[in-house]
Amino acid sequence: MELFPPLPLTEWRDTKETLHRFAQVVGKIRLAASVRRNHWWNVPFHLTGRGITTRPMGQVDGNPVFTIDFDFVDHRLVVAMADGRSASFPLLDQSVASFYRQTLETLAELGVRVEIRVPRPYGLPDADRPFAEDFEHATYDPAWANRQWQVLGQVGLVLEEFAARFSGKVSPVHLFWHSFDLAHTRFSGGALDQPSHVDPVTREAYSRELISFGFWFGDANLGEPAFYSYTTPEPPHLTEDPLTPASARWTELNNSHLAVLRYDAARAEADPRATVLAFYESAYRAGAARAGWDVALLACPGGITDPRLPAPPL
Repeated sequence: MELFPPLPLTEWRDTKETLHRFAQVVGKIRLAASVRRNHWWNVPFHLTGRGITTRPMGQVDGNPVFTIDFDFVDHRLVVAMADGRSASFPLLDQSVASFYRQTLETLAELGVRVEIRVPRPYGLPDADRPFAEDFEHATYDPAWANRQWQVLGQVGLVLEEFAARFSGKVSPVHLFWHSFDLAHTRFSGGALDQPSHVDPVTREAYSRELISFGFWFGDANLGEPAFYSYTTPEPPHLTEDPLTPASARWTELNNSHLAVLRYDAARAEADPRATVLAFYESAYRAGAARAGWDVALLACPGGITDPRLPAPPL
């Protein structure tokens, strides 16, 4: 497959909306059955050679150790137990309601009991509708589901390469199910005290100064896939700094600004991979410089922190 193949949101919007809610069902199971980590890092999915995974969970909540994987090659949801047992069911021909029911039934058959505290979507227009009552979202096109996973894998490797350039505190490259975006975040080490009215999810996510980088497939605010970056808290005059390439731009969202490079603009460049890396680097340099980060101290050229250590032999 070509690097960054076509992914027009208009062509697979219905599949994306259904898959997003499938992911929220499984993501909320992960939230209930895992140890809490700073910035909610226990919650996101990670990429695999066939799809995305929760990683092992259970044990701390009294359940046996288990994983839940989306297989976008055979298009099945797979529950695997640490004792070798497994069960699965097809992702095709499922509404959110039937997917929710089958997921819980499959877990129960394997001896897993998980209580989802809020069995409704988070941050979506239908957040008041229980998963069990959502018969509207029932589209799953295997070709588009497979392509979104292929693109996530390609973008993930670019983000891993970018992550290697920084020696400070960083997040993994992971897929957040609430917004369905692949993200990687760098931290300055400085604390950030959110206003008292900020909700608990946001308070924990943004309890430290950070610059985040990622990719999402598009939504009501931006109706096309794009690479992005933002700095929190946003320093003054950030948007005065230029971005690379010239097609990248600063855009206002929720009273702050995102650096945005459209997916199709990156695809049109002679070297899309280098273009995305340059975009992330330009957004980082702008945010870090304006926020007063020690860019030189936090640099990690070639993934090496020891300046006396030679590059490893090929």
